[in-house]
Amino acid sequence: MSDTYTQIVNAPVVSGLANSLGLPRPVELDRYQPGRPVIDGPVLTGSAPESSLRPAISATLDSIGAERAGTEGPAKALIFDATGISDSTELVELQRFFYPAVPRLAPSGRAIVLGSPPAATGGVRAHTAQRALEGFVRSLGKEIGGRGSTAQLVQVEPGAGDEIGSTLRFLLSPRSAFVSGQVIRVGKPVAPKPELDWERPLAGRTALVTGASRGIGEAIATVLARDGATVIGLDIPPAAAELDQVTSRLGGRSLTLDITTPDAPDAIARELGEGVDLIVHNAGVTLDRTIAKMPEERWSKLMEINLSSEERINDAILSADLLNANGRIVCVSSMSGIAGNSGQTNYAASKAGVIGMVESMAPELARRQATINAVAPGFIETQMTAAMPFGTREVGRRLNSLSQGGKPVDVAETIAWFASPASTGVNGNVVRVCGQNLLGA
Repeated sequence: MSDTYTQIVNAPVVSGLANSLGLPRPVELDRYQPGRPVIDGPVLTGSAPESSLRPAISATLDSIGAERAGTEGPAKALIFDATGISDSTELVELQRFFYPAVPRLAPSGRAIVLGSPPAATGGVRAHTAQRALEGFVRSLGKEIGGRGSTAQLVQVEPGAGDEIGSTLRFLLSPRSAFVSGQVIRVGKPVAPKPELDWERPLAGRTALVTGASRGIGEAIATVLARDGATVIGLDIPPAAAELDQVTSRLGGRSLTLDITTPDAPDAIARELGEGVDLIVHNAGVTLDRTIAKMPEERWSKLMEINLSSEERINDAILSADLLNANGRIVCVSSMSGIAGNSGQTNYAASKAGVIGMVESMAPELARRQATINAVAPGFIETQMTAAMPFGTREVGRRLNSLSQGGKPVDVAETIAWFASPASTGVNGNVVRVCGQNLLGA
């Protein structure tokens, strides 16, 4: 759906008035197209004293052929290694690097701070200082978002520096256009990293995508197929025709069933045959009402679709040992599961439950040489949001640092990063694809 407001405020005859009134003027976000480089401009790097990740950062930048920025001129990305900050007095290193660097940041630029998980620092002052990085990055994202730029914090566990490559590639690239203000944890690998064709990192891998017939599910299936995966699309029987069109276009296959039926998990397991590399739990519904007007059947129907069926499918696949080594489970949560939303007690509970499932299953998946993560979309331009009243839709679009709605492909690109065989150290994360919502992100 077109964003009429953005078109109007960026028109030459109106832009000056919009600026004088202080109205947001969203810029068109730079999004990935196959064949493009990871980043199309110079990268400026810096580090605090005693920081440890400079060699790993340099190795990643070398692998993508990134140009290094000099002392002057524009920079497409700013990367600062803050792992050496162990006391609040040392946080001034952030100011010393970013004060002269931010004015040099190009539109649709990237700012990335690398730190340590506070709990892994082993000391009160170091824990305090590393936790402070979150506030800095979230505020920086809100300061630079007006130009389509983003900011992220990557917390790297001790000894996991070699695992940052996949994450840095994603965050530097246009694939992360609608991801900002996030804290991402990178730990030790759950499995060896294979050699990859970075243009088709999922080649030879099979992906099951639920709710794949349209919207975000269709975008997920499309991006995974673009990256080389063989896609099994799943949806309910009434969506069979749409689903077949999607899977036929992608060279995949369709599976039509109701995931809430008692025999659904076993039917899915049989369809997967000898195994699957990636499961994307995308199927979900909204059945909105305030809790005072929420009959039990409405509550239970949503909970079955959005949460309980996922648990049963996971149990069936794992008990049959069908998730291949270096496999992935990716779940679609929601900002409602993080911040709540009036009239969505059932939906928010289900999506918060998805986050709990990811957190609790991450250690078990690691023992199986696999990972589980989740995306939490904010306002994404879909058929559902297009049906909103005009005022509600406009407010939803503007209440983030980028002042616009995201696209289904933004959710899909984030899932593809989780799905990559190179993302072996990314486990138990919940990443919000929301343009950095002004509340809750």
